[in-house]
Amino acid sequence: MIEIEQSAALNTVQDLGRFTWRHLGVSVSGVMDPLALRAGNILLGNDENAAAIEVQMFPFRVRFTADTAIAVTGADCRTRLDGIELPAWWGCAVKRGQVLEMRYPRHGARGYLCIAGGIDVPQVLGSRSTALRGSFGGLEGRPLQRGDRLTTGTPTAAPLPPGGIGIEPPEQAMPEAFTRNRAGLVNVRAIPSGEYALFAADATRFWQQPWQVSRQSNRTGYRLAGEPVLPSETVEMRSYGLIPGIVQVPPAGEPIIQLSDANTAGGYPKIACVIEEDLWRLGQVQPGQSIQLVETDAQGAIAARQAMEHWLATVRDSVTLYSSAAGF
Repeated sequence: MIEIEQSAALNTVQDLGRFTWRHLGVSVSGVMDPLALRAGNILLGNDENAAAIEVQMFPFRVRFTADTAIAVTGADCRTRLDGIELPAWWGCAVKRGQVLEMRYPRHGARGYLCIAGGIDVPQVLGSRSTALRGSFGGLEGRPLQRGDRLTTGTPTAAPLPPGGIGIEPPEQAMPEAFTRNRAGLVNVRAIPSGEYALFAADATRFWQQPWQVSRQSNRTGYRLAGEPVLPSETVEMRSYGLIPGIVQVPPAGEPIIQLSDANTAGGYPKIACVIEEDLWRLGQVQPGQSIQLVETDAQGAIAARQAMEHWLATVRDSVTLYSSAAGF
């Protein structure tokens, strides 16, 4: 069990989300950076969908009330255990009474605290994720706060080494797959979508100009600020189903990228869809920072998926190798 000593709005319990209820108006929810969650759970021998704590408001501090093991992944949150700083993307054993603190990130936006056995809150519609807009899931459907106590599941893997074990961050391990442009902006790959042809006059600018993530952004969607892109004609559309990654263009011409808590239906024209393999990168972009949208296709998305799964496989192999060496 762990006890929350300090937290703020928007720090929640999340897993990979609930995917089979959108036809009833229930959003996916789940982590904004699924790659970080999966890697942290692999390191601990958890199921990859085990619930963890998504931290996006800092500082965040917890006390461990029993011996266990943890992994901290995602943003480099300058995490300290009893005042000693831990590397980013790190797993280690912790003792009862120890205190862990995650502070404002050096880079990235969201850090993840994974626990051996996972966070054991009730499943709602097949997921432990917190749906803030619906006030269900997670811990009582709300953000974590001081004094909350979270139960953890039963660990199923070998204990981690006393000195800890690290993971090479995905951007370092896969530089050819996760690139930045000349200005250092994160490249986010997207495929032209349903009403793309309506924006033919502005399509080049959509791909070429940088887009700043507005401070009016959240887990529902990122509003992008830049020179507007406008359709060649005004069209009335019926509402259609939405998924995370869809890039809609409201009448003002500044796109919105739907994310983890995305609406389940909408009627703005769709200009593109960010590939699923790059959604984790968006989850690590802070409001006020800029991104570069890069046109790709289905083959590009498949190549990105293969690179991502190869990296996760190397994490699994490293854990298996350690377990074998430790005699488990």
